[in-house]
Amino acid sequence: MGFLNIEKKWLYPFLVCSAICMLFLVTSFNMGLVSSIHSINSLFFFLPSHLRSNQTSSFSVEKRTTPAPAPAKSGIPRFAYLISGSKGDLEKLWRTLHALYHPLNHYVVHMDLESPIEERNEIAHRIERQHVFAEIGNVYVITKSNMVTYRGPTMVANTLHACAILLKRSKDWDWFINLSASDYPLVTQDDLLYTFSDLDRGLNFIEHTSQLGWKFDKRAMPLIVDPGLYMSNKSDVFWVEPNRPLPTAFKLFTGSAWMVLSHDFVEYIIWGWDNLPRTLLMYYTNFLSSPEGYFQTVACNVPELAKTIVNNDLHFISWDNPPQQHPHVLNINDTDKMFESGAAFARKFNQDDPSLDVIDKKILRRRNGLFPLGGWCTGRPKCSEIGNIYKLKPGPGSQRLHRHVARLILKAKSGEDQCK
Repeated sequence: MGFLNIEKKWLYPFLVCSAICMLFLVTSFNMGLVSSIHSINSLFFFLPSHLRSNQTSSFSVEKRTTPAPAPAKSGIPRFAYLISGSKGDLEKLWRTLHALYHPLNHYVVHMDLESPIEERNEIAHRIERQHVFAEIGNVYVITKSNMVTYRGPTMVANTLHACAILLKRSKDWDWFINLSASDYPLVTQDDLLYTFSDLDRGLNFIEHTSQLGWKFDKRAMPLIVDPGLYMSNKSDVFWVEPNRPLPTAFKLFTGSAWMVLSHDFVEYIIWGWDNLPRTLLMYYTNFLSSPEGYFQTVACNVPELAKTIVNNDLHFISWDNPPQQHPHVLNINDTDKMFESGAAFARKFNQDDPSLDVIDKKILRRRNGLFPLGGWCTGRPKCSEIGNIYKLKPGPGSQRLHRHVARLILKAKSGEDQCK
């Protein structure tokens, strides 16, 4: 009974004090002395969490890591890019990244393990310091670089690595595009986004053919090993014996190593709910120039995917006559042919070739090393600040690209060159 008397003795003073405190808080809130419900909630830190669970929880402001979702029914797609470089490509990669940039897109940047650590660190630091990149947060650098061997399966592995990163970072993109530091756009991103806004999101732009010709004997049957799979120093692929017969479980296709892949196709090759992508990846581990065959063979051996393929890589690439191992290096004499092609991209270019300045001036409207002129651009100088990222200002390049893509899709719908 004594214990109950003590409780009663303190009960009334406690209730009176509580009422006074509540009155003080309400008065302070109304007078603006306490700025928010969050501030009031913080004063009840002494209560168990389950007793204040209905209060506004504390929060912290984090840097946005992906662009905000598009407005409903905006119809504007998003692209996810891989831009790859090697030793000596720092400045080329930096310029190409700027020429391709749009706040709606996503970008993975990779400089391979052959690149000096100074170059790899420099590209990462530049991207970190670029205030537009930092504000939007849509440019990602692969800091743990991969060894990439020309004509080897490590090129395929690097592309798949970028695809996996993009799938993990955001589901909010529609097409994946792989480019190198030697590529350059022939249209603005506003042109590209505008043109693709009306397209079926399931389309895949993959140049391909089953007519391998001399490649049967020189690529499909010989066995090669890519030292980049197990060595930390770069060296060329080498051949081993004996040769192997042509496969009977699937049909081989070849084509361009550069492509525009749908989100669905990228999910298919990464998640691999069907075993074909994994099986073919192992097969192409010993296939010379596997980047020119792996994706084509996967797509064309899946009936549902085969009917989504447009037989073109959207690139302007010029070859010498007779053709050499590498394409013709483009220069200022090729600019008219580039523009007339209607292609979205061209390759390959030497660093700071004068033709790039012509593209910047005539097509991209890009000045002083800044971004191409687009609807999102604001600030002084132009495009130094971010405006409405959903506003598109397509230019003349969009008309050329639209005509080119329309012809390609019409041909694809006829089925005359799909996985033939």
